[in-house]
Amino acid sequence: MADIDALPAIVEDSPLPVIADVHFDYRLAVGAVKAGAAGLRINPGNIGARWKVREVAAAAKDRDIPIRIGVNGGSLEKHLLDKYGEPMAAALTESALTQAAVLEEIGLSGIKFSVKASRVPVMLEAYRDIAGRTDYPLHLGVTEAGLPSRGLVKSAVGIGALLAEGIGDTIRVSFTGDPAEEVRAARQILASLELIPAGVQVVACPTCGRTQVDLTAMVVAAEERLALLPIPKDKSITVAVMGCPVNGPGEAREADFGVACGKGYGVLFAGGRQLTRLPEGELIDALIELVAAGIAGGAAAENAADNSTDDCEKGVAQR
Repeated sequence: MADIDALPAIVEDSPLPVIADVHFDYRLAVGAVKAGAAGLRINPGNIGARWKVREVAAAAKDRDIPIRIGVNGGSLEKHLLDKYGEPMAAALTESALTQAAVLEEIGLSGIKFSVKASRVPVMLEAYRDIAGRTDYPLHLGVTEAGLPSRGLVKSAVGIGALLAEGIGDTIRVSFTGDPAEEVRAARQILASLELIPAGVQVVACPTCGRTQVDLTAMVVAAEERLALLPIPKDKSITVAVMGCPVNGPGEAREADFGVACGKGYGVLFAGGRQLTRLPEGELIDALIELVAAGIAGGAAAENAADNSTDDCEKGVAQR
């Protein structure tokens, strides 16, 4: 109850809507509604008897706030585990739809579902099943995905596959560790599917036998320095750092800014135009300068491109 007492101040100060994620004690869910929470999440596996769910639903309806029915493979109702033998997709879906029926009896229409599992195939099957049986919004996630190194792959496969199919309305990436890593990974998943502005996306090739520059060092340097530029969040800028003349020129030409390398040198590109040829050690400095000028826009970008083009033409004449 001390958490409920603190909630009004948190709601007032928060720049984002506060969602109360409540387990076990339905009274905390009711108290969170009265304290000003913008939404609730309840877990059918532990929130309690049907009358308790009705109490929560009635409180949410009175305040006109939504409830997410958050089913989790690790906390299914005992009778469903007995019925199915394990937390399979059908059990997750049945749990969610049964709980939704209780909320609908009260007249609550602000309902959202999540049917998360730690196994990606189970999660995929459950979401595809429930998407075909309801029009309520779906909150996607692979739960208990582990450390970021492994969890990013599982989340990208599970969440990304569903979003690519047009399934899902909100997402949550779940890692063991710093929650900020979850947000970064979620943005990358959405940006990779071009569902949100990507900020800066670096395209870089694998270091195959054709690479004759220290490409890894170049890409690391480019990523670090690009992260320091004041790139608007509503923009998408693609920067290609490519290591050989096979795919390099094409990728660099298609990117907003790029480098395509040969043996110890590279050629700069901007806006589909081939600019200057530079030694390996000068490429990243020149690339960052071009990107910074592009962000600034107008004359700065044009001058940077024109100067690079002039340098390229002089180099061709000399050769």
